[in-house]
Amino acid sequence: MDNKEELHVAMFPWLAYGHIMPFLEVATFLAQKGHRVSFISTPKNLQKLPTNLSPSITLVELLLPRIHGLPDSAESTSELPHNMVPYLKKAYDMLEPAVAEFLANSDVDWVIQDFMSFWLPQVARRLGVKSAFFSIFNASTLVFAGPPSLLIDSQARAKTAEDLTFVPEWITYPTKVAFRLHEVIKEEDLVDSDSNMSVFERYGKLVQGCEIVAVRTCSEFEAEPLSLLKKLHARPVFPMGLLPPQNKSRREGDGRWSELKQWLDDREEKSVFYVALGTEVALSQEFMHELACGMERSGLPFVWVVGRKAGPGIIPSGFESRVSGRGFVWVGWAPQLDILAHPSVGGFLTHCGWSSVIEALGQGRALILFSGGSSDLGLVARLMDERRVGSEVPRDARDGSFTSDLVAETIRRVMVEPEGEELRANAWAMREIFGNVELQLRYLEKFTRALEKGRASSQ
Repeated sequence: MDNKEELHVAMFPWLAYGHIMPFLEVATFLAQKGHRVSFISTPKNLQKLPTNLSPSITLVELLLPRIHGLPDSAESTSELPHNMVPYLKKAYDMLEPAVAEFLANSDVDWVIQDFMSFWLPQVARRLGVKSAFFSIFNASTLVFAGPPSLLIDSQARAKTAEDLTFVPEWITYPTKVAFRLHEVIKEEDLVDSDSNMSVFERYGKLVQGCEIVAVRTCSEFEAEPLSLLKKLHARPVFPMGLLPPQNKSRREGDGRWSELKQWLDDREEKSVFYVALGTEVALSQEFMHELACGMERSGLPFVWVVGRKAGPGIIPSGFESRVSGRGFVWVGWAPQLDILAHPSVGGFLTHCGWSSVIEALGQGRALILFSGGSSDLGLVARLMDERRVGSEVPRDARDGSFTSDLVAETIRRVMVEPEGEELRANAWAMREIFGNVELQLRYLEKFTRALEKGRASSQ
């Protein structure tokens, strides 16, 4: 690429691994297209990135301001309990001067930012830098949030948790995508007590200030939500594609993976269900025990990955001996891509993180939907249930409680019962969209051309 056409793009994700990695995927693609990328985050987050990055990607370290209430070592949501995340938001907001100084002293053409940094579009405009919002959430989630003008109007936006349990009036297509009451966990999900600004208000201000909006989805899966989103946002909306993994699973602890692979090799095709609730979901011991009991009562073989954030006592006493030979329990980080890709795996009991769903449907795995209960997880669960690629574990709408019998019934329905045949067929067919790397990369191509055209039109 001619140097005159080269863009310099800054990227500033929210301080969460599930946000940083999709941003890095986009950064890598832009670098492959001959553009320079400055990837901005804090030292600990940058240290966790792969070491074989393109030389066109420069990591920009900004020290996270220390504030009262935030542990000195914490730099991401994975290091904090849910009720301490508002302190991280406050520290993130305090990065504004450092980000502004970097942009002022560089030749950045575009800054691509996350949903939390509502202040960045105004900073960028003042410095002559164009801004794009990249949503790692899907279009259905953004449509549920609503138009920016409503989001920033304290009199008009949702006042209570109950308001979020109904499909909003602006959604013009038939859907049941809305939260359950238990998924709007605590007041801090709605309002940051330090800034008195809700996540929705942040998002509204951000969209109003950006030139373009990019969404981690594709038209083949979310045509109606994308069409409505363009009307609600009244600005260009680009589907970025699903950013499916391209055989990048890391083989950490190869000895353990070899053991699990051998175990899976000995099982029949699509007979095993995989259980993983993500790195940041922390259920109560009571709920985890009930879930484990349901897995046991299903009578089917399974692989259960227990995150380190789960804490002691999460695995019921005697559980592993009772399921010996039928269940494989793995504690800590596990090679999820390798597990999902194994022929003996047929289903995935998931917390409904969008990245995990993308990985599962890329392999055609049917979903046993168990919403993790924060962020957009409940909305993703409703969407996947609605699209008939999985079935949701029935839970009490108010407190999220459930029974092991219902867990076992849902697992069996999705995995083996005749009534789940449609779900299994639909999920298998989704490989043509979610696993189609070439299709998804074409969306990134279009987005890159939009950035190039946007820079050119401003000169």
